[in-house]
Amino acid sequence: MDNKGFTDISADMETPNNISNAEKPLLTKEEQPNRRVDINVLKSKLQESENKEFKKNIIVLSFLVLSLGALGVYLSL
Repeated sequence: MDNKGFTDISADMETPNNISNAEKPLLTKEEQPNRRVDINVLKSKLQESENKEFKKNIIVLSFLVLSLGALGVYLSL
């Protein structure tokens, strides 16, 4: 009788030999920029993106209300 479980799977898998690339970080400490980020700049960028999204939502909402009103007028006639 054959055993069809996980015990038949052989463990002959090998790890790759090019580990030197995996050990290196993407940016070393000398290459990392030491810039400070101004919180007001981040807040203004966030406010701009929220304003764009808010305007888009207002346009969609007004279109839906207008179309619902037009449908109501059409059905009442």
